[in-house]
Amino acid sequence: MMTSPFLSADPAARTWYDIVDSPVGRLALTGDERALSGLYLLDAGDRSAAIRPQWRRSAGLFPAAAAQLAEYFAGTRTAFDLPLAPHGTPFQLAVWAELTRIPYGATASYGEVALALGKSLVASRAVGLANGRNPISIIVPCHRVIGADGSLTGYGWGVDRKEWFLRHEGAMDAAAVQPTLFG
Repeated sequence: MMTSPFLSADPAARTWYDIVDSPVGRLALTGDERALSGLYLLDAGDRSAAIRPQWRRSAGLFPAAAAQLAEYFAGTRTAFDLPLAPHGTPFQLAVWAELTRIPYGATASYGEVALALGKSLVASRAVGLANGRNPISIIVPCHRVIGADGSLTGYGWGVDRKEWFLRHEGAMDAAAVQPTLFG
């Protein structure tokens, strides 16, 4: 049985947020006092996230997340060590947990993620849908999942940002990217 890297989400907890700057735009960090539950890009044009009215701002509430993201963007951090509590279905949580196992600088195809979960390749589309609903982007590295042919498919913040992340992590050269996790 696979263990989850996530804490159980508390749907009754108040959601707090803070905003941090990054090379890809302003990031909204959300969560409660226990764990981070979301990381959203605010500066992505029509792909931008919006601050929800029920969220309450608390500047500096997520200092560890802000510091680790700054280290990641500076190129000195390759793995995150934060309490995470994303809200999702059991299948989504399983997919997101598998994403956390894709190492920095590596990629995996949707099919490879499905197989790692004990599913058939037919589940690739379901993996893609769960990947697209990942609420803690960057930290839960959905950008590391690519098409089986190496194509940079489906990234909520735009393929240009997906390419930026893969180049930043050294997973992509000027020519192309290929799945590397199992290949």
